[in-house]
Amino acid sequence: MGFEASGKRSGKNKNNFHKNRDNSRFDRSAPRNKPYNSGEARAEQEPLNNGSVPGRNAVRELLKSGRAIEKIFIQSGEREGSITVLAAEALSRGIPLIEVERAKLDALCGYEQHQGIVAIASEKEYVTIEDVLEIAKERGEKPLIVIADGISDPHNLGAIIRCAEGAGAHGIIIPKRRAACITPAVVKASAGAVEHLAAVKCTNITETIKKLKELGLWIFAAEADGTPYDKADYTVPCAIVLGGEDTGVSELVRKNCDYTVSIPMRGKVNSLNVSTAAAVLLYEVIRQRGV
Repeated sequence: MGFEASGKRSGKNKNNFHKNRDNSRFDRSAPRNKPYNSGEARAEQEPLNNGSVPGRNAVRELLKSGRAIEKIFIQSGEREGSITVLAAEALSRGIPLIEVERAKLDALCGYEQHQGIVAIASEKEYVTIEDVLEIAKERGEKPLIVIADGISDPHNLGAIIRCAEGAGAHGIIIPKRRAACITPAVVKASAGAVEHLAAVKCTNITETIKKLKELGLWIFAAEADGTPYDKADYTVPCAIVLGGEDTGVSELVRKNCDYTVSIPMRGKVNSLNVSTAAAVLLYEVIRQRGV
């Protein structure tokens, strides 16, 4: 590829992708036949959970996704703009609408900016690496996966998911511990993109990278002292590793990556926000692939 690899491999079959996975799990319907009602008291009993989807864009994408929706709470008096459209869509599908005061919406979504609407849905279902590779195969594309190595800010994770989905990535891998997971804040920050991007939750990023390499993917770590990002060859099946906001890609993870790439900085600051870096790298991938 014209630059040094941080780890050597041999005997790779770049087209060795697993199949025979059932992707029907991505298509979940939510038949509901409950009436529109005012239920502030019910909202008081609604726990904060990862199924809370705050914000108009996020609820719109949730309605498109097919994920099961239990109910939608709207702020009392909100009858203008996109709220009206979303309410009509929910009613047409038999999803109960419940009017509550703003304070109740704040509590439902952990005080994220909800724009007067919060949906309560089944929690997003995590998938396997094989499922993600099957998605790429079904699209007739070489796999493109994002690996979030210790991203702690939910707004950054949401923005990365938004970039990844927009760039046509097939999935994102996040660690189970010591990092942001998919929460209402992440859903809101992704503007609903989380509904359309497969997510894998793993116990160990390093072991997951080793598995991806065995399955034929090349791993690129985004770090400050790497080869210029536009000199890398992303036309191969690949995964992009993005490190934590303060620590970057962890040392052990970096050692197990094939290549290290960086984005040149011409100004006074020495780095970009991780979600901005994600956008630069992902769109270089699709530029090279001619998408």
